[in-house]
Amino acid sequence: MREYRDAHADFSIEARARRVLLGSRAAGLNACIECCDRWADNTNPALRWIAPDGRHGIVSFAQLQADAARFAGVLAACGVRPGDVVAGLLPRIPELLTVVLGTWRLGAVYQPLFTAFGPAAIQSRISPTDGSSAKLIVTDSANRAKLDDVAPCPPVLLIARDGAAVTGDGDFYAELAAQPAEFAPVMRLGNDPFIMIFTSGTTGRAKAVSMPLEGLLQFATYMEDSIDLRPDDVFWNMADPGWAYGMYAAIAGPLLLGCTTTLYEGSFTVESTLRVIAQHGVNNLIAAPTVYRMMMAAGDAAVQPIQGQLRAITSGGEPLNPEVIRWSERMLGCPIRDNYGQTEFGVAVCNHHGLRHPIKPGSCGQASPGFTFVVLDEALRPVAPNQPGLLAIDRARSPLFMFTGYWHAETPSLTESWYLTGDTMRMDEDGYLFFVGRSDDIITSAGYRIGPFDVESALMEHPSVAECAVIGKPDPERTEIVRAFVVLRAGYDGSGQLAGELQQLVRRRLSSHAYPREIMFVPALPKTPSGKVQRFLLRQQA
Repeated sequence: MREYRDAHADFSIEARARRVLLGSRAAGLNACIECCDRWADNTNPALRWIAPDGRHGIVSFAQLQADAARFAGVLAACGVRPGDVVAGLLPRIPELLTVVLGTWRLGAVYQPLFTAFGPAAIQSRISPTDGSSAKLIVTDSANRAKLDDVAPCPPVLLIARDGAAVTGDGDFYAELAAQPAEFAPVMRLGNDPFIMIFTSGTTGRAKAVSMPLEGLLQFATYMEDSIDLRPDDVFWNMADPGWAYGMYAAIAGPLLLGCTTTLYEGSFTVESTLRVIAQHGVNNLIAAPTVYRMMMAAGDAAVQPIQGQLRAITSGGEPLNPEVIRWSERMLGCPIRDNYGQTEFGVAVCNHHGLRHPIKPGSCGQASPGFTFVVLDEALRPVAPNQPGLLAIDRARSPLFMFTGYWHAETPSLTESWYLTGDTMRMDEDGYLFFVGRSDDIITSAGYRIGPFDVESALMEHPSVAECAVIGKPDPERTEIVRAFVVLRAGYDGSGQLAGELQQLVRRRLSSHAYPREIMFVPALPKTPSGKVQRFLLRQQA
């Protein structure tokens, strides 16, 4: 295992490209070659899929290569050309990989659409005016009705897994079977897009990000250095491929390295998650903090069947509370490594599994090789160590930062020198970053700046708390007061006595000025489809 500092000192994007990619960023790349064709003789399967009823199977790289070629032929017959966008409104089914890889084989751009989206969200993302202008949508029977209220809607290719007759749409299986298992991959340049994906819109309107082909280098760096993905791993990234983390690190990343990825078709429950891990021998796991918090809330007996099985556990999507990390070490025998990233650039602040460096409790990690992060004040000047400020990427010193702007939208986050993440963090003398909050989530109370994450982490230490979120409520005397929304575990009642215990816990664990003066016990927290807490909705309630 390499030392963290050596990995940075030795990093060269040219050397990484020669080692990771078959093609050339300047002379020609094709993502289907990189993520499939080159591994056609691999003994590792490309995909392990698991149905909710326990049925499961594998798909080889060779089979995917043939199916991707057939689907590329289907797209060409439909009039799709290199550079066009193909949208997929698809659950986590084996056909998803055929659609993604076949789109890339043609040199087209794949756009994932999360299956929880309604018609309005779909329409805004494929609109010809400010969306992707998708030429075709591929969906399944369970999601087809949503497209009836999308106008204008491009042609639809329907995956009827129940065997029902397809009328009015293209029949995915019939058209796939009519195509030969050969289609010459279309070569593109490194700065040509191959994924178009929309941000979650938690800080404004959802915006489209075009990921260039050379972004594969960032995916590989993340999978190798942070996740420590190995060829013999049983790897499961639970993130949905309808969002960036799932698309980057559950589809493209593992396939690029010739490793097997796992797709579970069912909805999340603690029971199903633990069953999949235990029955299939998962030893490298990625999940959102909500998953780990709910596993912890299920009790020690529930997770005993997987004790000692997991070699690497990773969290992403939002900050991970230190209490959950301590639980993981105690019950699973492996610490959860927290990561930080965004749709715009992938995951680039990590507590790395594949690089040797100390882990500091509460830190989301250090910059990955290929990135340089700084913390800035309001005038965009670097601040002193341990001072909170705006997290930014130093563009001149970040060769793996490849974001150049949003599609059909202004990009005020890009300056000549910096990419401004919109997140507030502090960096210590060793380069470790500590999340404080979204810039618009910071609470100002009686002259103090309070990060909601710190208060939430303290609340999570109480055995009654399953989940919580903290906001600032306007107050005429203090500017804002801290208000906490708390979801309790089963068996606890939201009494005044319990509220007092929680307040004293925060006073004791954090500080007297940061305790929540108001505590609301709620059945659930509002979240985006990707699992991030929507604090702006809680602020509206306040």
